Amino acid sequence: MSSSATHPQRSALNQRTTPYATALANHAERDTLNLMVPGHGATAAGLAQELGEFVTERALALDIPPLIPGIDVGPESPLIAATRLAAEAWGARRTWFLANGASQANRMAALALASRSRGDVVVAQRSAHSSFTDGVILGDLLPRFVFPSIDRARGINHGVTPDALRASLADAQRAGDAVTAVYVISPSYFGAVADVAGLAEVAHVHGVPLVVDGAWGSHFGFHPELPESPARLGADLTVSSTHKLGGSLTQSAMLHLGEGPFADELEPLLERAYMLTQTTSPNALLLGSLDIARHALVRGSEAIGETIAFVEKFRERLRNDGTFGVISDGFAEFEDIVAHDPLRVSIDVSATGVSGHAVRDRLAAEHGIFLEISTAHAIVAFIGPGKLPDLDRLAAALTTLANAPADPRRNLDTHILSPSIPELPTPGAMRVRPRDAFFGRHETVLASEAVGRVSADALAAYPPGIPNVLPGEEITAETVAFLQTVAASPIGYVRGALDPAVAQFRVLAV
Repeated sequence: MSSSATHPQRSALNQRTTPYATALANHAERDTLNLMVPGHGATAAGLAQELGEFVTERALALDIPPLIPGIDVGPESPLIAATRLAAEAWGARRTWFLANGASQANRMAALALASRSRGDVVVAQRSAHSSFTDGVILGDLLPRFVFPSIDRARGINHGVTPDALRASLADAQRAGDAVTAVYVISPSYFGAVADVAGLAEVAHVHGVPLVVDGAWGSHFGFHPELPESPARLGADLTVSSTHKLGGSLTQSAMLHLGEGPFADELEPLLERAYMLTQTTSPNALLLGSLDIARHALVRGSEAIGETIAFVEKFRERLRNDGTFGVISDGFAEFEDIVAHDPLRVSIDVSATGVSGHAVRDRLAAEHGIFLEISTAHAIVAFIGPGKLPDLDRLAAALTTLANAPADPRRNLDTHILSPSIPELPTPGAMRVRPRDAFFGRHETVLASEAVGRVSADALAAYPPGIPNVLPGEEITAETVAFLQTVAASPIGYVRGALDPAVAQFRVLAV
């Protein structure tokens, strides 16, 4: 069974329906005796009483296993119909419903690209998500990197320009690399949108598909004031973390195959990668939520417009007050940014005198306000499409924090603001294929002994969140100093490090 489908004639589709979610609901209403998994039997009776109180009995009734006739069996099942509707909604040729998040989509993409006969080199944005690095390792790909632009004052990385990609592909060609694909990210955490159409054109001129990690832009394309869906701009594969701002349940996601020159070749490879990465027991609630999220987005243009206007008023309030900067107002300074996500408010909180991490922590602890992202100097508020949350509450809390001087005696104020991140070091040479380094025999050594050795791990200093070392790369003295400097900062940490001070490294054994 595959929760995906080839796109039929679009005129035959009815976006006003939710075929899979409706089939689940109809099944839940039936008088059934469930002598199968899951063990709660779709009721809150017996030992499932506590679970029913926790998630509601309705959720138990909808939590049915795969391979039920009339729901997900056969090429014309309601589940297949739902994926066809999703493909049309996002402008794709084919869409897969995923129960293992956008991380699954990234691994699917990497495995499919590794199966192409063209080559094994992928030109990737250096700030790629760790799940794509996982896919590189699993598929035994060889990455070559293009660096994103960086706002060094705030420790934020954005995207890449078509010119930067063109130069990287030319470098790969001169080096004799057999490039199989290009991988970029748009939008960024902060909502910066890259020139996807331009990037697709560059990739296609070089004869390779473009993969766009659009995890943070699953709502794109559903209102004139939102950026367009990457699939409609020429992306060959689009990773969509639908639960993030698309409205589905956490962990649900989609992978969209575009109507591009590589679709016929990639489709069967992706189907095989899907079978390797999707659980054989996908949660019906997760998949059903994807069907409902698509339906809501397609029909919710007016509500989305209200949210966009509502959020813009909040930005204008911040501008008029002048205490906190709106970071997206400065996006024009970066040539890679062609648009921004209007449903994200990126706020420079330097006026508080403490780091964005401390502000985020205090907003949660003292005001019950939870935000998605914080960095050394900023916080980012995400507002879901069609939502009108109490942003007055956020504004009042920020004002309170700005008027309260930092107190080092308070644990949440220990992250005093620092001016900027150190200069990024140049990554060491890729001396061993990432897969061989990751799975090879390794040993742990002191930092002083790691210089010149081959890393078995991926290490990324935050800020700005760009991997400084990947499996197979040589560890340089410059990189060690950079990682330890960031780790010693009250606002920094190193993801993947064996210890907080980055005093030890895991390296390939000699």
